[in-house]
Amino acid sequence: MNKEFFEAVKQMETEKGIPADYLYEKISNAIITALRKDYNGKDVITCEIEPEKNEFNVYYCRTVVDEVEDPDSEISLEEAHEIKKKYKVGDVVKTKYTKKDFGRIAATTVKNVIRQGIREAEKNQILQSFQSKNQELVTAKVVNIDPVTGNATLEIGKAEAILPVSEMINGETFTENQLIKVFIVDVKNTEKGPKAMISRTHPGLVKRLFEMEVPEIYDGTVIVDAVSRDAGSRTKMAVHSKDEDIDAIGACIGPRGSRVEKIVDILGGEKIDIINYSENPEEFIASALAPANVLKVEIEDEQKKICHVTVPDNQLSLAIGNKGQNARLAAHLTGWKIDIKPESGFYEG
Repeated sequence: MNKEFFEAVKQMETEKGIPADYLYEKISNAIITALRKDYNGKDVITCEIEPEKNEFNVYYCRTVVDEVEDPDSEISLEEAHEIKKKYKVGDVVKTKYTKKDFGRIAATTVKNVIRQGIREAEKNQILQSFQSKNQELVTAKVVNIDPVTGNATLEIGKAEAILPVSEMINGETFTENQLIKVFIVDVKNTEKGPKAMISRTHPGLVKRLFEMEVPEIYDGTVIVDAVSRDAGSRTKMAVHSKDEDIDAIGACIGPRGSRVEKIVDILGGEKIDIINYSENPEEFIASALAPANVLKVEIEDEQKKICHVTVPDNQLSLAIGNKGQNARLAAHLTGWKIDIKPESGFYEG
């Protein structure tokens, strides 16, 4: 192996990010595996790679014996003396392979295993990259849009992932090379390689956006307890502060609404309701139904999390929301099944 080989490995490390030591190990194992076949699979081949010297040597190793019983792994003292007079019984004779000794079949096998090792390294690198970003918000570049399915292929670092139409916000369109924010929901190692499930509709995306914009959330002073989202339309987020002197809702909204407005802009005008979290379910449920004013919350079944909520007659439609959105988001936010009724007990026909 010459200097060009080592330069090629270094180039691969730079361009693909695959550690050179990993490649040397794979290459060494590939050569050993290929050449052992000539000796009935016996452990008689070694590889010594010294990048700092640009040296790569392969040796056939046999033990010196008085009487040869296994010609694959043993050499007689007489034959060993023909190589070097200093050899004695028990020594290991290392015969260096030359390039022509590898043979066409062995060389082909080595190349194939090396290619496989490189593919595995690339897959592992992609998997580790995705796993390090799991449940995180990342910036991705739009590579292309499938004209048939509408799915977008995104570039995340050195890897690619598919953003399905089902995980896009209704009505949004992308252009090639556009930079967008996506949330990595999960990472799986499939037979076809690492796969990242990404989304722009997941509640986690909103939570991470607030972490980026609100220092009090980032440093842990303000806690985001729950997020419920109807992507592209409305989000409800429950927060509380560890510090009694900090207004959790105010911190999220920001001076003159600057923080929440920036996130609303990123989400294309999606409305965001920020409420106070409470460990008291009655208080939490009442807050979750904002902007409606709740008169009473009655817990029917604490284990099954079923409750009845009473609101003023003129606030019933506000509490339920357009197509039931407000009530649905409140239920998802709190984890409670909420039955809403008007104060008079009569529903408008």
